[in-house]
Amino acid sequence: MYRRIRDLREDRDLKQEDLARLLNCTQACYSNYENGRRDIPTETLNQLADFYGVSVDYLLGRTNVKPPYPQK
Repeated sequence: MYRRIRDLREDRDLKQEDLARLLNCTQACYSNYENGRRDIPTETLNQLADFYGVSVDYLLGRTNVKPPYPQK
């Protein structure tokens, strides 16, 4: 999971500071998310999935399908 959020960020040429600002946390906090030193809260996973246009399951490594599931 941690590799995926880093890869998504790097694919968009974003810095950790950019994502930290989006998530309303510090760069150090976001760095800990990417390096697996801190668990990512559910709400933060939802924010990341929405931002990148992927499913939470993709972020968690449960699927390799990027698009989110259709809303009911």
